Amino acid sequence: MAKAKAWLQAARLRTLPLSLSGIIVGTALARKQDFFELSIFVLALLTTVGFQVTSNFANDYGDGVKGTDDEDRIGPARALQSGLLTQSELKKGIITASAISMLIAMGLIYFAFGKGNLLYIAFFFVLGILSIWAAIRYTMGSAPYGYKGLGDVFVFLFFGLVGVLGSMFLYTKSLTWTSVLPAITIGLLCVGVLNLNNLRDISSDKKHGKNTLVVKMGFENGKHYHFFLITLAFLCLLSYTWIENIDVLHSFYMLAFLPILIHVRRVAITKEPGKLDGELKKLALSTFLLSLLFFMAVNNFL
Repeated sequence: MAKAKAWLQAARLRTLPLSLSGIIVGTALARKQDFFELSIFVLALLTTVGFQVTSNFANDYGDGVKGTDDEDRIGPARALQSGLLTQSELKKGIITASAISMLIAMGLIYFAFGKGNLLYIAFFFVLGILSIWAAIRYTMGSAPYGYKGLGDVFVFLFFGLVGVLGSMFLYTKSLTWTSVLPAITIGLLCVGVLNLNNLRDISSDKKHGKNTLVVKMGFENGKHYHFFLITLAFLCLLSYTWIENIDVLHSFYMLAFLPILIHVRRVAITKEPGKLDGELKKLALSTFLLSLLFFMAVNNFL
C-alpha cells in the first residue's frame, strides 16, 4: 500500500487536468466541424495522461538526482527526494510509462488513420517519440533543456500547438487557420503554470544551477512575463470569438478568465516566491475549466 501511494505521489495526479485541456479544446474544434469518434477521444486522453505521468516520473528523477529537490523545496514532496522510491525503481517506472504511452499512442494512430495513410501515421509516430523525448529530457540527462530556460518553449509547443491542433487533426485530417488561436491560448496558459512553478522555486533553482527563464530575468520581471502570457492568451481567444462570429450567449467560456483575473491580482501583490504555491492549482484548474466551457459552448451544449 505504501509503495502504491509512492507511485501515485510520483505520478502527480494534480497535473493531469491541465495536460488534458489541449485534447478537450482540439476535440471541441473538431466537433464544431461535425467530426468526432469516441475511440479517438478516449485514446487521445489516455495517451496524454501517459506522456504526463512519464514526464512527472522523469522530473522527479532528474531533479532528485541533481539535488534540485532538497529540504528547502516548496510544494509537495517528491518521491525520490523523500526516499519513497529509489533511483532504480523510478528509472523502471519511466521506462514502463514510456512503453505504455507509446503503445496507447500507436492504438490512437491506428484508429485515426487506419493502415492507408502512411504519411500521417509516420508523422504522428514521430510526434509520439518526440513527446516521450521532451517528457524525459526536461530534467534528465547531461544537458536537460529545462535547466537552460527552454521549458517554456516545449510546454507551449506540446501542450498548446501539438495538443490542440494535433488532436483536432486526428478527427478532421485537416486544420483551419483560426484553430491556431485557441491552441495558442491553451499553450500560453500552460506556460503560465510552468512560470508560476519557476517563480515559486526561483531561489532553489538558482542555487542548483537550474537556469529557468525566471532565474535569468529575475522575480519581478518573471511576474511581468506572467502577466504578458495571460493577457496574450485572453486576446487570442477573444480574437477567435470575434473572427468566428460567436455570439455573446455562446462565448460564456470567456468567463473562465474571471478567476484567472483574480489570480493575476494575487500574483501582482505577492512578494515572497513561496506564497505562489497555491496559485499553480488555481491557474491549472481555471485552464481546465476554460477547456470544458469551450467544448460546451462551440458545440451548443448549453
